[in-house]
Amino acid sequence: MGNAVMSVVAFFPSKSCQKLLLGGDIEEMPPDKMLDLSGKHLRKFPLQVCAFSQLLKLYLSNNNLSSLPAEIHLLGSLQILALDFNSFRELPRSVCRLRQLAILYLGNNSLCELPPELSSLAQLHTLWLESNCFEQLPTVLCQLRQLRVLHAGCNQLDSLPGQLEQLRQLHSIWIPDNLLSDFPQVLLHMPSLEIIDVDRNQIRSFPSLAHLPNLKLVIYDRNPCRNAPGVGEEVRRVGRWADYRPEPSAKPPADRMTEPVGESETAKSELTQH
Repeated sequence: MGNAVMSVVAFFPSKSCQKLLLGGDIEEMPPDKMLDLSGKHLRKFPLQVCAFSQLLKLYLSNNNLSSLPAEIHLLGSLQILALDFNSFRELPRSVCRLRQLAILYLGNNSLCELPPELSSLAQLHTLWLESNCFEQLPTVLCQLRQLRVLHAGCNQLDSLPGQLEQLRQLHSIWIPDNLLSDFPQVLLHMPSLEIIDVDRNQIRSFPSLAHLPNLKLVIYDRNPCRNAPGVGEEVRRVGRWADYRPEPSAKPPADRMTEPVGESETAKSELTQH
């Protein structure tokens, strides 16, 4: 079916049209409690899905959705919800009533803020916000006490809120391709961090991160930095002078200052896949 025809069909909520569009019968609960409606050119959410109260995973990526019906809260068992690559300008508040959500994908939309009701998602441990329009990280995120992984790259962030240190479970923060001119000081007070990615920002100087006991990986490539972040012996660095570990109070040799920025893209890609 051509893209134009599929887009027209997506406007109609009738059962016959939805079956034609989705390529099958969605009247019965999938046996694995997972429903993938990604890339179906949907402009309206098919309401019959809300009858699957035991559904655990729902993928709606790569559609044309800009809203969701209030009835989506009936999916009270949902643990994974993918809304990335859509047309959302705001997060539907009905999503915040899905109290069992553990993983939420919101990347590649047009979001610039999040509703305060998001704090109701007490089980949320992984959140993807990359490629949106955030100029500030919403402070409501600091109330998600179980959050362990935060992806917020490709936005317009120039700082991080101090309240972020309340996230005592956060172990991975990915904030590449933003507008940071200084390394976020709040990250220095988060001992649970294992991965810090500040690639492609405007950071000119890095503090020592050697005091962070759980740190395993720091990605700081493609910053106009004058020094590498200090780290412990077992910590992997990706960026300028990544292999240089000075003695206390030593400065990088003059010839190091002229090295090209960053490691190879292959090395970077291998790291970010884990």
